[in-house]
Amino acid sequence: MSNESKDFYKVLGVSESAKKDELKSAYRKLAKKYHPDANADNPKASDRFKEVGEAYSVLSDPAKRKKYDQMRRLGAFGIGTQGGGFRTSRAPGGGGPGDGGFSIDDLSGLGGLGDIFSSIFDRSKKAEGTKKGRIKGANVEYVVEVSFKRAVEGGKITITVPISEECATCGGDGAEPGVAIHRCGECRGSGTVSFGQGGFAVNRPCPACFGRGKIPESACSACGGTGTLRQKRKLQVNVPKGVESGAKVRVSGQGERGEAGGPPGDLVITFKVKEDPFFRRDGLDVHVTVPINLAQAMLGSRIRVRTPHGRKVTIRIPAGTQAGTKFRIRGQGIKKGDKVGDQYVEAAVEVPRDLSDDQKEVLEQFAESAGLKH
Repeated sequence: MSNESKDFYKVLGVSESAKKDELKSAYRKLAKKYHPDANADNPKASDRFKEVGEAYSVLSDPAKRKKYDQMRRLGAFGIGTQGGGFRTSRAPGGGGPGDGGFSIDDLSGLGGLGDIFSSIFDRSKKAEGTKKGRIKGANVEYVVEVSFKRAVEGGKITITVPISEECATCGGDGAEPGVAIHRCGECRGSGTVSFGQGGFAVNRPCPACFGRGKIPESACSACGGTGTLRQKRKLQVNVPKGVESGAKVRVSGQGERGEAGGPPGDLVITFKVKEDPFFRRDGLDVHVTVPINLAQAMLGSRIRVRTPHGRKVTIRIPAGTQAGTKFRIRGQGIKKGDKVGDQYVEAAVEVPRDLSDDQKEVLEQFAESAGLKH
């Protein structure tokens, strides 16, 4: 497959709708087949290995894949393409001013298109230290389920977040302890390769050396040469009082580790409040349904109702209360900041199913005296 006609989905041999597991399976199979160590006599295998790593690094990341698909659709309409294909070249080289191309930094005048290219490779121009090679770690998105009670009261909870940590065996350099490390032949030690579409070009971490510019004679057996391991990190986070489903909290510095000494990313938590069997929430108001018997509805009564804050409040049920009647308890809803909602109690009148002969006789006498037909 020529560079000019390269398509990431075709490189991995998967469809555009391929799932995560299918992508991973295809990548592992091809990476093993074309790894330079297994193809010493085949110089083309190295290029193929680079293409496979490049394709997987984009398609396996949901955000990057979304942006790549956007680029791909734009290419189908002939925008900035040469036959709608994609190309790569080693750095330094291809895609520079000498061959009529231009870098991502020249796309500022193209609005959203420049953003699409930049976001694929995590190249935020505003990121401090990028020009020095330091790259901030990626943010980690995590959904945390909390009970209704915890959402009402707030407070601290402990969560376990899966995250990539530096491999303790190799110290992050991807080498088996004690082996020699050589300059990467793919990127010539720069740690980056040029990637582009038509005349566009961007630099991204070299997939052969994972952006380090060096390749060990033997990869770390613990991490497979990536320099990172998937770990579970325990953290204490604060649940804001009155939090609702969909609310987000950012924990600074608890995301993925940075590259080349860059700062770590952030942990972005999205809260999901579990449903409660008794309380139903509507903004800051809460609704409950309380059963009352026929006598209470007809003659009136007093009942005690539980509030979201653990208190019990007595409310009066007037004589002749109809099923579905709602009673308002002011200030007993959810508190958030300086605001507080109300609690609404709906009366559910329960009608007895089985009556004794004496009860039926009494009820029939009542119906007759009240002029009720039955």
